[in-house]
Amino acid sequence: MTPPRRSARHPVRVAHLGLGAFHRAHQAWYTQLANDAGGDWGIAAFTGRSPEAARVLSAQDALYTLVERSADGDAPRTIEALSRVHDGAGRAAWRATIADPQVGVLTLTVTEAGYRPGASAAARVLDGLAARHAAGAGGIAVVSCDNLPRNGDVIRDAVLALAAPDAALATWIRTEVAFVSTMVDRITPATTDVDRAEVRRLTGWDDAAPVITEPFTEWVLAGTFPAGRPDWEAGGARFVADIEPFERRKLWLLNAGHSLLAYHGLLRGRTTVAEAVADPALRDELERLWAEQRVGLPFDDAAVEEALAALRDRFANARIEHRLAQIATDGSQKLGPRILDPLRARFAEGRPPGSAQAGVLGAWALHLATTEPGSVRDAGAGDLPARLRDARTPSDRAALVVAALAPDLTERTDLVALIADRIASLQGAHA
Repeated sequence: MTPPRRSARHPVRVAHLGLGAFHRAHQAWYTQLANDAGGDWGIAAFTGRSPEAARVLSAQDALYTLVERSADGDAPRTIEALSRVHDGAGRAAWRATIADPQVGVLTLTVTEAGYRPGASAAARVLDGLAARHAAGAGGIAVVSCDNLPRNGDVIRDAVLALAAPDAALATWIRTEVAFVSTMVDRITPATTDVDRAEVRRLTGWDDAAPVITEPFTEWVLAGTFPAGRPDWEAGGARFVADIEPFERRKLWLLNAGHSLLAYHGLLRGRTTVAEAVADPALRDELERLWAEQRVGLPFDDAAVEEALAALRDRFANARIEHRLAQIATDGSQKLGPRILDPLRARFAEGRPPGSAQAGVLGAWALHLATTEPGSVRDAGAGDLPARLRDARTPSDRAALVVAALAPDLTERTDLVALIADRIASLQGAHA
């Protein structure tokens, strides 16, 4: 039951911040395939908040099993793209890694919440870049891998704002550091004890850190790499001049659909995406949302239909237990790009707000209001859950939601009224 032996330990040429399951299912998997195709790129991965992933992976030589779980069965393989793993609190190792001239890429999976004002991601990136600048190690690409629109621009602006007091460092960052925006997609639920037992049965070793993911994966990148990069195209990655259409398609269809199923589904007692989409009422509501959201997408009808057909299959895969509670976290950070931006696009074209769009916002309000105090996993919501609980009417709750998420839309009385109507109907259905 011991780990398999490595076939290779590639030299560290990529650093990564955020050693979670998604990174290991996505960027590490793409790097593995690039190495399989003849590349030589190892990853030094650093944890974000908890050191636990580094502790567990260190004990098994940074090897882990990735299981592609389809409706037809499980396909396991050992991933050895991680050459080193580190506790992210180890500043010396972080600075030394980013300062290494052999390291040409820094990838990030910090999620939307990691970009909040006061979050540590930008400060940690700047700390590493300052060490690289001091070492004279040359340029590097910083690659954001999360669901935030224009994520490369966002981390660049945050880093430069922190670097402003040091004019020389800020100038070096502007001229030598490339900030790459990406669209990433691969549903990767949290691993359970049942998953670990199944991996033990499939592989014959006691992997404490396997990753379960779907067969589908997508990665679209826009930007330059001054110090080279892996051949991620070997895994199907695409490099484009403009990332925004692909970001919008994913956020407005997949991510928005997830948010709808999470907040409506939890109210109806569902626990996973597959359970929720199997509920006829939720499935119909999801189709209504997609009809509203597709209006502003810069793709022809055939391309949108192809994307939606894939999503219907992916959401219905009951063997991927993507838990609604996991999706529901940090809604205050997620709903802006997923729901409010599509609403703004509708308004710009003179269209009314969509009922299903308003329904997601209403279901989120009830999720915050009905979840036990102290159990809400949404640091960015502040005291909004308490204020929603204290609100007397659906209209009061709707006004609070719009003021919190979209102050620029508070004058849209049609939107506030529609959210209030949806809250009232949801309260009646779940009374």
